[in-house]
Amino acid sequence: MDFQHQTVLLHETVELLNPAEGKVILDGTLGGGGHTQALLARGATVVGVDRDPVALAAATARMGGNARFQARQGNFADLPRVAHDLLPVDGVLVDLGVSSPQLDVAERGFSFMKDGPLDMRMGDSGITAAELIAETDERDLAKLLKDYGEEPFARPIARELKKALPQRTLEAAEVVKRAVPRKAWPDRIHVATRTFQALRMAVNGELEALDALLAALPSLLKVGGRAAVISFHSLEDRKVKEAFRALVGGCTCPPGFPVCVCNSQGDFALVSKKAVAASEAEVEANPRSRSAHLRAVEKIR
Repeated sequence: MDFQHQTVLLHETVELLNPAEGKVILDGTLGGGGHTQALLARGATVVGVDRDPVALAAATARMGGNARFQARQGNFADLPRVAHDLLPVDGVLVDLGVSSPQLDVAERGFSFMKDGPLDMRMGDSGITAAELIAETDERDLAKLLKDYGEEPFARPIARELKKALPQRTLEAAEVVKRAVPRKAWPDRIHVATRTFQALRMAVNGELEALDALLAALPSLLKVGGRAAVISFHSLEDRKVKEAFRALVGGCTCPPGFPVCVCNSQGDFALVSKKAVAASEAEVEANPRSRSAHLRAVEKIR
């Protein structure tokens, strides 16, 4: 039940979602419940979804029996199924990435700073990171590290991981250290950061889940409903930006036409033209918020 997480971009997210009494909002990444608690405080009804049973239990306890809150276990990629009885709704929120408690608890296997089993699963099913390394051939593992982690030394790291087949987090971190020349270690992040990020994203199917969510938004939201996505990785933010741009569409009529006749306008409008980033004060208080980007769209017809 100890699942304390510092909520990122709390005020900004709540303002963009514009919660109010009578509105129903799906929090697809419930986590510790920080966003949900703030949405409830504004009068909305919130259904919190998370694949992590520990997060669900902790958030449910945090809400204190609020009649406007309901918790459901599932992946945000499956919101059309998990929340089928509520659709369409007034708002959808997903906060991508990993929660602080998942990083900080060694037994979850996310951290290269604490020893634990090389697990990295956000839920309680599927293959672990150790199993992924063992079951993936070297070439595909290198591609995974390059695509998901943008790791410049993906090939030597994959080669060493396949040789060592690590079962523990610190063991895997040492493998990465051996594979990357000391003079090439990055200055601002741990040398294993990109590798661990890539393994985590692959184990949990994070990019595939995001694709599924973005494709489902038109069916999830009612007219006037808003979707907000917080991402922490350039690949994720790029996907969100491009998907939102496609939903919004754009007129292709020649300049000077008094009325649009091309029908290229989409059914959505951007709530904010640029991604919203954490303030300097928030980054100072919570360094993990430094890479957060918040984007939102509204269904207009």
